[in-house]
Amino acid sequence: MRHWGPRSLWVPLGVFMTIGFGLQLWGGPFQKRGRTFLLRPLSRFSMLQLRPSWTPLLGTAVESCLPRQRLVFLKTHKSGSSSVLNLLHRYGDRHRLRFALPVRYQFGYPRLFQASRVKGYRPQDRSTRPPFHILCHHMRFNLKEVLQVMPSDSFFFSIVRDPAALARSAFSYYKSTSSAFRKAPSLAAFLSNPRAFYRPGAKGDHYARNLLWFDFGLPFPPETKIKRENSHLPKDLNPLQRHVLPSGAGPGAKILDPSDIFQPVSTVADGHSQPASLTSFDVGSSSFIQWGLAWLDSIFDLVMVAEYFDESLVLLADALCWGLDDVVGFMHNAQAGGGQGLGAASNNTRTAEDQQLTARARAWNNLDWALYIHFNRSLWARIEQFGHRRLQRAVAELRARRAALAKHCLVGGEALDPKYITNHRLRPFQFGSTKVLGYVIQSGLSPQDQEECERLATPELQYKDLLDARQFPPPVPLPLKTTRLLSR
Repeated sequence: MRHWGPRSLWVPLGVFMTIGFGLQLWGGPFQKRGRTFLLRPLSRFSMLQLRPSWTPLLGTAVESCLPRQRLVFLKTHKSGSSSVLNLLHRYGDRHRLRFALPVRYQFGYPRLFQASRVKGYRPQDRSTRPPFHILCHHMRFNLKEVLQVMPSDSFFFSIVRDPAALARSAFSYYKSTSSAFRKAPSLAAFLSNPRAFYRPGAKGDHYARNLLWFDFGLPFPPETKIKRENSHLPKDLNPLQRHVLPSGAGPGAKILDPSDIFQPVSTVADGHSQPASLTSFDVGSSSFIQWGLAWLDSIFDLVMVAEYFDESLVLLADALCWGLDDVVGFMHNAQAGGGQGLGAASNNTRTAEDQQLTARARAWNNLDWALYIHFNRSLWARIEQFGHRRLQRAVAELRARRAALAKHCLVGGEALDPKYITNHRLRPFQFGSTKVLGYVIQSGLSPQDQEECERLATPELQYKDLLDARQFPPPVPLPLKTTRLLSR
């Protein structure tokens, strides 16, 4: 009592008050998506949660956190998004989460997303029905309507791809759908004079230019305006800029200077900012582009990059407090002979013709190129926070796990031509001029392994149907009354 008199009690009391005030600041309000939510610790303060067998290779000091299960994934076209969709399907299926599903397979695309297109959505029942956990199927992004369906504290993420690689994939896949692509004899012919084939507003021509920008629901400047519904950004950008940081860039980051858009980077070789020559790069109004990018930064918690898919998966697992086993999987919807596409190879291995096509594709898809530069930079800023060595170890573990699963689950250990896939539940939907590869499961697996391997190999359309059947089981027919047959 002599040591803990009335005056001495102020010391521990002051310590507790200081800690409490600090925690209040740490969990204080942060403005994002037009609503208030709690600021989460930066990724560098939380170790990636792994299952016990994985932990020793990344360190044993795994900080506890709660897995995020309210997710909005904007599934962009031809950017590796089908592979992300598979891991979301599997995670939600395993944890019995509730998906916001389309009536068919897309939410009215290419029209802007509407909450009314979600199967089972009833606005008047929002207070009584359990909320959706995951929204992840094809849509053109429309934030206002998304927030009618998903909780405001959902984790928003998406994926982008070098527009040069995307153009090659889109040309072969949507050649019969886009009037511009259909009229062009080849991608090289199209890119040599795209305005000879492209007509803004023509059927399917949103696939032919700035497809990422379109999928993100951003409006188009007058010179590239598509005659369809367009979302509208806030008229006053200045308040937005004061509260927005590039995705994952940390508290010390600044809004990208508009002049950065005129200095494209070679993003594929090593992820660092290396000037690239692109004299025909015409971005129109740089302030307009920065406006759109700042708006996206205010919404999306993470934007993955297809060229760094495994690195992006590790960052996703870290951000969601998931284990690596939750994000390991196989590639889906890959086209036969597609390789990595334009823009994915090193400059040293490209021919002069390839380099010319790459430059033309990026210039034609100028808004997508600006968007890609921005999110490539923000990804690498996030990697800096995460730590390069730590990331390399996690990526190596992820790839080792994927290779082991492929060897254990798959005939041939890789994706196969669809002619070998006789199981209709595993045969991917064939569309476009190039075959879409799929998987054949090994025979002789245990029932548990068979189930898990099939989940890994199930294409998006079939998996959506499985989830649909679980969430909306058909009504059980009433037993028919038996009637006695009368004999004559």
